[in-house]
Amino acid sequence: MEIKPQYTQIEKMIQLNSSMIILENPKGFPFEESNLYQMDMTGTMIWKAERPEKGVFYSRVKLNEDGLSFSAYTTGGHACELDLQTGKLISFSRMQ
Repeated sequence: MEIKPQYTQIEKMIQLNSSMIILENPKGFPFEESNLYQMDMTGTMIWKAERPEKGVFYSRVKLNEDGLSFSAYTTGGHACELDLQTGKLISFSRMQ
């Protein structure tokens, strides 16, 4: 299946068993939306990643070895750990 971006262009896709984590380019992305999300193989949205604060977008993403979470960084300097099943923040810190 071909995954199409929602608003800009896809910068990274991570294949999971039955879905994909997708990171879109933040430039031109709607301010109120998260540019990191998960879709199933039919193109149905599963979740949009929770952001640590308004106005920041995700810039990098990688799966963690535990298989339950993933790490991402934001344009606002946040290092985040998120739940793989829900896209909710587990923890975050702001890098100085």
